[in-house]
Amino acid sequence: MPKAMWNGAVIAEADSSEVEIVEHNIYFPPGRVRQDYLQPSQHTTLCPWKGVASYYHVVVDGKVNTNAAWYYATPKEAAANIQGRIAFWHGVEVEH
Repeated sequence: MPKAMWNGAVIAEADSSEVEIVEHNIYFPPGRVRQDYLQPSQHTTLCPWKGVASYYHVVVDGKVNTNAAWYYATPKEAAANIQGRIAFWHGVEVEH
């Protein structure tokens, strides 16, 4: 069961059948992510084939992991399968 953890908290957890894996990143459905650990960020990046990624800060027990989660609200057609799904990095431990 894929799981994302940081600072002692489980941020996301889903059945394998519920996630999408793209470029070795696990994209969790938003309903399987603890939204109370996410704070919107103004940061964005551009992927040539997926489109514009927006970010969240991950906040657990007052500790902030800046831009540690990202998602594609309106991805390009080639990445439609990850629309709205959330992936993690910057020290967030993600298990398959």
